Amino acid sequence: MAATDKTEGQTMEQTLNTEASTNAAEEAVNMEMLPFQIIANVGTARSIYVEAVEEAERGNIEGARAMVIEGEQCFIEGHDAHLKLFSRELGPDDMKYLPLIIHAEDQLMSAETMKIICEKLIDMQEELQRLKA
Repeated sequence: MAATDKTEGQTMEQTLNTEASTNAAEEAVNMEMLPFQIIANVGTARSIYVEAVEEAERGNIEGARAMVIEGEQCFIEGHDAHLKLFSRELGPDDMKYLPLIIHAEDQLMSAETMKIICEKLIDMQEELQRLKA
């Protein structure tokens, strides 16, 4: 019985070690992938915001506002990835990702700024159209 317990204990220990290794590998992948998720989503949002301004310039204000809402959804996905990134504890091994994280945050802030400018430009286009009418 004691041999069985020891064997079961070793099996359990081996299982725990395997799970810990798997979790560490998954965290490393997440640490690398989260900045890319931020960059991809907020980059898409920023592009949609630019297209929204162009849509407003063509006179389609409602379409432009709908595009801003679409861009916001992409931005939120990027922001959610940002929250996941910073809700975990960063360790010394994560420092190699720091340039990528900084770039991702820069893109996030750039998209947020673009949204503010986009909304102002759409408002201005709407006012311009009203004055021309």
